[in-house]
Amino acid sequence: MLTSITPLGERGRGNRWSTTSAWLIFGHVLGGAALGTALAGAGALAALLRLDPAPPASAAIVGAAVLGCAAFDLSGRRIPGRRQVDERWLGRYRGWVYGLGFGVQLGFGFVTVVNTALLVAVCVAGVLLGATEALLVGVVYGAARGLSATVTGRIRDTASLRRMHRHLDRLERPVRWGAAMALAVLALATMAGGLIVA
Repeated sequence: MLTSITPLGERGRGNRWSTTSAWLIFGHVLGGAALGTALAGAGALAALLRLDPAPPASAAIVGAAVLGCAAFDLSGRRIPGRRQVDERWLGRYRGWVYGLGFGVQLGFGFVTVVNTALLVAVCVAGVLLGATEALLVGVVYGAARGLSATVTGRIRDTASLRRMHRHLDRLERPVRWGAAMALAVLALATMAGGLIVA
């Protein structure tokens, strides 16, 4: 999906890349806000049912979720599901329409293919936080995912598109491992911090 919306492709479809990508990023933020709202709702329901743990236990749960998700990613396995955004929209609608539509779906996270199990840990954290924090988690997730689309801004010909694909293929494994390892360290620190506070 990342390389579907490029200056090269948008020019071929009669659209401006800057406009389409701005709507794509905005859609990601909206989708992330919807995810955050859903997490806040789940957290409020847990509190209503008195299922919300004390802060030290919450830190331990989030840390364990991050460790489990990092281990899952490092194992090379993937979360089942192959649904991606409908690329037929590219030829059927205006750039702002598919930019916004793709962004909302990708920003929400679970309605398309999930590339990392760490999204599950993000959701666990969102449920255990307060409503404002959960919304912030969703918005930051959506915005970070949306801003990744800006890396396609230099693709103006097929040669640069091929170079980007090769570059992304080379980076996939190191980025997956690096992110999982960094988050595992962060999770251990969070869990240790929760024990100290307790």
